[in-house]
Amino acid sequence: MDNILKTENLHVNYGGIIALRGVSINVPKGNIVAILGANGAGKTTLLRTISNAVSSSEGKVIYEGKDITKKPMEKIVKDGISHVPEGRRIFGDLTVFENLKIGGFTVDKTIINWLEVEEEAKTKRLLQLYEKSKNELEDFEVVLSKKETFLQNLANVYKLFPVLKERKKQVASTLSGGEMQMLAIARALMGSPKLLILDEPSLGLAPLIIKDIFEIIKKLKDLGISILIVEQNALQTLKIADYAYILQVGKVVREGKAEILINDKELIEAYLG
Repeated sequence: MDNILKTENLHVNYGGIIALRGVSINVPKGNIVAILGANGAGKTTLLRTISNAVSSSEGKVIYEGKDITKKPMEKIVKDGISHVPEGRRIFGDLTVFENLKIGGFTVDKTIINWLEVEEEAKTKRLLQLYEKSKNELEDFEVVLSKKETFLQNLANVYKLFPVLKERKKQVASTLSGGEMQMLAIARALMGSPKLLILDEPSLGLAPLIIKDIFEIIKKLKDLGISILIVEQNALQTLKIADYAYILQVGKVVREGKAEILINDKELIEAYLG
């Protein structure tokens, strides 16, 4: 199976502390891959290194066959990797819809203004373009195409998260914890990701909401999105994952198919508690 992402011998140092010690993982296309382990194992550092929020001292990050180890974060996002960090980090003073619009900037920020322009102004602009060169017309068609992508993504996230549609004009800071997590994932999906990186998506949520979040993650896989997930809720994660890596003090100490690992009681007790 082709890998959408792999890391090769990643090493990360924080001052005198070694956070990752030669970590190599594979994320096959269309799969859910879990990174599990105790607090301080290096799980979040691994995700942040893949997104280049943290620099590695050694090793490579390969995405779709290309080395992106030193690539700027914003270009990594445009390439199709969306990272939902631990703690959600939504824009609390903006509305739900405004948060989603920001996610859409990775498609193309030109289209955002079009969403708020009156029809009369659109028509006038269209007529102006017809009077100009063919190149400008082609540019206009590209903008329209990207606008359609944005609107389709918006429709998709509203279908996945109906509550966000109901609350689209609500200020994000007034949402419940579960709704904030849904918004964080939805915002990432607005950028049309091929690979979605999730860091502790169930953290601090009620059991019923956690169940909903994991159901949504399974649906995202069914839509063809590859997923790399870090989770403290190991058993729940192994139920939906295809493959898992166990980290301990910055090293991979065990890996295998999730359906096998979930039945290894000694492993669960030793590393996942």
